[in-house]
Amino acid sequence: MTAFGLRVNLDARTRDEEAVCPGCGTLSRRVHSRYRRRLSDTAITGREVVIRLRVRRLFCDNSDCDRRTFAEQVPGLAARYARRTSILQRLLCAVALALGGRPGARMTRHLASTVSRMTLLRQIRALPDPDRATPRVLGVDDFALRRGHHYGSILIDIETRRPVDVLEDRRAETLAAWLRAHPGVEIVCRDRAGACAEGIAAGAPHALQVADRWHIWHNLGEAVERVVARHRDCLVAVAEQAMADAQSASELDIAAQQEIPVTGTRTESPAERTDKWAVRARERYAAVHALLDDGVSILAIGARLGLARGTVRRFARAASVEEMLVNNGTGQRPSLLEEFKPYLHQRWNEGCTNATELFHEIKARGYQGGAKIVMNYLQPFRTTGHVPRSVCKPPSVRRAVTWIMTDPANLEPDNRQRLKAILAASPELTSLAGHVRAFATLMRQLRGRELEQWMKAVDTDDFPALHSFVRGLRRDLDAVTAGLTLPWNSGPVEGHVNRIKMIKRQMFGRAKPDLLRKRILLSD
Repeated sequence: MTAFGLRVNLDARTRDEEAVCPGCGTLSRRVHSRYRRRLSDTAITGREVVIRLRVRRLFCDNSDCDRRTFAEQVPGLAARYARRTSILQRLLCAVALALGGRPGARMTRHLASTVSRMTLLRQIRALPDPDRATPRVLGVDDFALRRGHHYGSILIDIETRRPVDVLEDRRAETLAAWLRAHPGVEIVCRDRAGACAEGIAAGAPHALQVADRWHIWHNLGEAVERVVARHRDCLVAVAEQAMADAQSASELDIAAQQEIPVTGTRTESPAERTDKWAVRARERYAAVHALLDDGVSILAIGARLGLARGTVRRFARAASVEEMLVNNGTGQRPSLLEEFKPYLHQRWNEGCTNATELFHEIKARGYQGGAKIVMNYLQPFRTTGHVPRSVCKPPSVRRAVTWIMTDPANLEPDNRQRLKAILAASPELTSLAGHVRAFATLMRQLRGRELEQWMKAVDTDDFPALHSFVRGLRRDLDAVTAGLTLPWNSGPVEGHVNRIKMIKRQMFGRAKPDLLRKRILLSD
């Protein structure tokens, strides 16, 4: 063994023993010649290791063999024609699968076995696919190869939580062909996508389809949001009442004595909005409903008006244009400071005018923005002398939906009180919350057999959005009932989809389908 700088050379040779011909299996020890192989090995004390192995070439004495000579191999050391030992080869494959090309190449520099990123990618592509049995419980979901353009599908063994295969698209025909080629699937967990249901029905008609509970709950949340949007007036009324109750007489007296004008922002109702987004929404709403009255289909309306089918469907489902304007804002993102403004007003009225101190206070309460935003917001109060009074802003529709969709025991006391006030002001929302909590109990306790009873109760109330949700459940009733009865769900599939996103980010622009497929199947 010799060491030069950062490299260690190991000189070795094979023993003078009989070797087996790889062509016919005949033993031979008649030497034809000798030559030297150079094999890279794993590092020793941070130094690159090169094995200079002297091997023999021998004659094959079997006259019927096609080989005249052959080179002897050292079992377990390296593959034929390889320039790296088997141990180093496995190490590089592990690095490539875990990190990808460029990050993996950077890691090999610290392993004293530097290789290029293309070498690592070739290592991944050369690996064979794992040989896995057809799962009894299969999970299916799609993922974006290029969002909005190309999608693939991933198949997961739900029982072992390991990927089984990756399909090149998300069409029903592709999934059906895979299921026909792999008989034995008994249960399939999926989302609410129609193409997936069709593929399972065509490829494995005897398999039980299980709709994922999270997707069912998410669909219910979308329906609840549309219902709350129709009754948003009660949110404003509750906020105004809370504001009147919270305003103490002492604060009013202080403001009167100091002759300080009270400033605040009034929430503008959808009917009062005149911004360009509101004008455009009213025009589109009128155009969509005019075409619907003429019997034009949603798809044809979208083509005629240049709108997406989902956009046309939202306008068609809305009972009024004000419902569409509830959550559309003004085209701008809400300020990061918005929910902390009442606290800033309160502290300013208490005499705290140090912007840095106020910044640290709201940062401890969850503020994610910078100090400059706080300083800019407080600057007009210094120059004009106007001190803002705390304004109780009504909760947004989505905030109210979150409260309704959350177990009351898990709500913060303030939010629980605000939800009680909202439900007390609106019998319709009280009924809606009752339906949501009944469905949550049904879902948590896996009482899917009671689903039909719950749907009949919803049909008796005037909630068009919930009626649409119920119609969707009835179209997929068997899978939904199974999802609300059996313990299986698509959680492991969603976890692997999240892992695929991480792998794609690691691979930057080289995440081609074949390479991505290898990393998905092998790096688990």
